[in-house]
Amino acid sequence: MQLVFGDYVLDPERRELTLRSQVVAVGPQVFDLLLHLVRNRDRVVSKDDLLEAVWGGRVVSESTITSHINAVRKAIGDTGEEQRLVRTVARKGFRFVGEIKIGEIGEARQRGGPGIVEHASSESTEPPSALVLPDKPSITVLPFQNLGGDPEQDYFADGVVEDIITALSRIRWLFVIARNSSFTYKGRAVDVKAVGTELGVRYVLEGSVRKAANKVRITGQLIEAATGTHLWAERFEGTLDDIFELQDQMAVSVVGAISPQLERAEIERAKRKPTESLDAYDYYLRGMAKLHNGTREAIEAALPLFYKAAELDPEFASAYAMAAWCHFWRKLNGWMIDRPREIAEGARLARMAVELGRDDAVALTRGGHALAHLTGDLDGGIALIDRAVLLNPNLAPAWYLGGALRALRGETDAAIEHLAHAVRLSPLDPEMFRMQVGMALAHFFAGRFDSASDCAEKALGNLPSLLPAIALAAASHALAGRTEKAKQAMHGLTALDPSLRVSNLKDWLPIHRPEDLARFREGLRLAGLPE
Repeated sequence: MQLVFGDYVLDPERRELTLRSQVVAVGPQVFDLLLHLVRNRDRVVSKDDLLEAVWGGRVVSESTITSHINAVRKAIGDTGEEQRLVRTVARKGFRFVGEIKIGEIGEARQRGGPGIVEHASSESTEPPSALVLPDKPSITVLPFQNLGGDPEQDYFADGVVEDIITALSRIRWLFVIARNSSFTYKGRAVDVKAVGTELGVRYVLEGSVRKAANKVRITGQLIEAATGTHLWAERFEGTLDDIFELQDQMAVSVVGAISPQLERAEIERAKRKPTESLDAYDYYLRGMAKLHNGTREAIEAALPLFYKAAELDPEFASAYAMAAWCHFWRKLNGWMIDRPREIAEGARLARMAVELGRDDAVALTRGGHALAHLTGDLDGGIALIDRAVLLNPNLAPAWYLGGALRALRGETDAAIEHLAHAVRLSPLDPEMFRMQVGMALAHFFAGRFDSASDCAEKALGNLPSLLPAIALAAASHALAGRTEKAKQAMHGLTALDPSLRVSNLKDWLPIHRPEDLARFREGLRLAGLPE
């Protein structure tokens, strides 16, 4: 059940606050506070009530409550002076005084209508609403079926889909769900209506790839998710020498089916080839298939594949970028053996990537992020990723990796906004642990230790070997006074990387602000990390 007030929508099921279909970044406790006030709008909510509902009965300072109330007001366009929506009742508490309605607003917003069905009722039995549709055409491309009969060729079919997603993502007016969320449907029988609801999109593209010897056939069909109506279907055939042209043709046709008014120049921007060498691209696809896992074994398997891709095509910017990113990931998790040599090699690869890929959003994102960690140049890394976002505004990794760098830079509010947008672009991402650890960084440096530990432990639930997540959990628990939990986390931290010390934290993470580094050191020191 969505709770609507003015242009805002509060979705308890998805824990989202949106303003005109755009997600408003708020911390978990701020969201809980707003939701509690809205649900109890028929009465004044006392501070004791808030302590129980939002902080679980834990005593917090008066200033903490005040700052969270102010954050709620800021999120919904209110102020302490106006109090249009959240009113302070002297010596009693707070009350939400805005008019609340409920309704399915996605379609109405697309048409420009009010999107309100009826007044809210505490006895409503409506099912949870879909994600609010973006205010521009939205699409997900599902994994294509591999009809070649050889399971080893799955990576090829996946690569075809990734190229189509990339081509569509370069169309700035189009909202494209990220590859990792789309691929959660791989191998499943799906109902396109359910997919549209779960991902919050209007259109679904599905298809198949049949590869035999040197020939390939790609089929695709575009479906309007809400109605199941088939809008377009086409088949492309050719030899492997023409595979990139076939992918480009399909991307152009899909875009044309969504918006016949699209100018030809915008279609042409979607026609970008990552490399002219299929052999090199084959190795690149195999490396990407490994990389999404995030484990040490997966990274060790992926790195030589990216080197091979770059060897076969010396101008393949994304291959250099992903190789550099493997070196960064080894550094971040304490897996390097010859640290100085590997850092230098990773930085070399990253510089090659951004030099060769000045107009390649993937190369700029991964290369820029790797450079920031391997050389400590946060500003340079952020600038490269910001350029990637301009080139491809639907590239979820650009948003969450840029958000993580901003957190390390001390720009915590901007970091959370970027990370929240990444989650919206890829709401079912199997690499959600990367977004969660970015959120943990931002909340920790903002002094919100409860939120930081929550995000860190969610990341660890997805990838238990993630070193920065367990370090943030240990430091957050320690600074929040949860000594036992801090010690448990520290035990895991020292098991993952016995060489980590308070004195070498600066060499591990490029933390920009001295006060942030001091806070991190103090938290880990309290948790038991040796000097």
